[in-house]
Amino acid sequence: MKKLMIVEDEKMIRQGIQAMVQRSPVEVEEIILCKNGIEALEVAKNQKIDVMITDIRMPKMDGITLVREIQTLQSKPKVVVISGYDDFSYAVEMLHYGAKEYILKPVDRDKINQLLIRLDQEIKEEQEQQISVEKISHQQLKYMLMNIYYDEKEIAAMENRFKDSFLHGQYVACCTNFKSLTPPCLNDVIYLEEINGQSVFIVSIEQKEELLSNLLKDHFVGVSKVHKSLKELRLAYEEAFHARKIAFTTGSFIVEYNPSEGEKETVSEKVLDQIVQMIGTDKLDAANKILVRILYKTKQGFLEPDHFRSIMETIVDKISVIYRNLLDHDMDQRPLRNIYEYDTAGSYFEVITNWIEVINERISTEFDDYKNKQKIQKAISFIQDNYNKNLNMAMVSNYISMNYSLFSYVFKQYTGMNFVNYLKAIRINEAKRLLEVTDYKIIEISNLVGYENEKHFMKTFRNACGVSPSEYRKNVQVGK
Repeated sequence: MKKLMIVEDEKMIRQGIQAMVQRSPVEVEEIILCKNGIEALEVAKNQKIDVMITDIRMPKMDGITLVREIQTLQSKPKVVVISGYDDFSYAVEMLHYGAKEYILKPVDRDKINQLLIRLDQEIKEEQEQQISVEKISHQQLKYMLMNIYYDEKEIAAMENRFKDSFLHGQYVACCTNFKSLTPPCLNDVIYLEEINGQSVFIVSIEQKEELLSNLLKDHFVGVSKVHKSLKELRLAYEEAFHARKIAFTTGSFIVEYNPSEGEKETVSEKVLDQIVQMIGTDKLDAANKILVRILYKTKQGFLEPDHFRSIMETIVDKISVIYRNLLDHDMDQRPLRNIYEYDTAGSYFEVITNWIEVINERISTEFDDYKNKQKIQKAISFIQDNYNKNLNMAMVSNYISMNYSLFSYVFKQYTGMNFVNYLKAIRINEAKRLLEVTDYKIIEISNLVGYENEKHFMKTFRNACGVSPSEYRKNVQVGK
């Protein structure tokens, strides 16, 4: 339970109930104390209260009036009424206005415990039900956004389902490549993920600026025009996605929808064939210049974002067919086909040009295998001389002056294992030797073979050998 509010004009009773709640088996994150109904109503208007325990007789605003006013709020707490008056008429009236329980003073601790346990369970069940309903509703909204044709009866049913939501007022759609492990929980915002690789936020016009300036402040966002009613939701999404594409190509954080005007340029397939054929030759720089020119024209608005996407996808397809024998599992080209999942055209461009560079070097490798073998042999010697230091693949690839990605590929081809496993094997073998022929402590051996953290060393050793370093040493000694 997140928030519980106690409304009682007598300080001692108020604090006594607070103590009972704190000692109950139900964990309450925050307890709010109010001395009259006016204070409590103000709190309830501005915060989501799970449970409210209130007296009846209080100055300024009594409990009956408070409970009646609470029922007008969108978010209503579960109400427990306490009173020193055993008056059935009070009980009937309070229950009529939504009170869950009516108990007499003095308040019994066991009664409070039982109530809180029951109410906490009700809250959890309602939350689970709400989550389930929201998931279904959001799936239906996603279906609407991703399909041009939909049944008018379905729209009518959905309008009825969302009749109390902000969608019947003014709203906008915001589209970006936002990713989050935990869905954001915001008022007057509907969050829909994985729609054509994008996240879509449907937000009331009142909450628009807060969303853009907080949660989405570091994202490149497309924003639709202002819309009203569920029937316009598909159009709002199309506008937001169009604006998102402009944000992607121009590198602008926020782009408001504005229809494209005039004819745009295109790049012929002949030019794309030239780019692909230059890979693996001494003309790669010329290919890069053409690509840079394409990116520049896209950023300046001379090329449509979707034409830029088509160009890049075509290049990836052609390379994948021509050089398929050089493409290992570590060169998965699928991410390169979903360009709008990247922040901007610039960030995508950096990834695809690096990918092309690796392809180019792998082609060169086919004609310079002996030279690469010499470099890998040099790298292995370096590893064997420095395995006891803080070593990583970047350091070794720099030492032999080889591209990081190419080094990873060639090293595995030569040794049969990746760099991390190769380094680990050397360290573990040396650790086994030291355990066999020396009396060094485990922590000393850990440092001698390149592990600064003894626990990490012991875990790695056990995973590799099936026993701990101490057990390994003991087994060796027994064998002797």
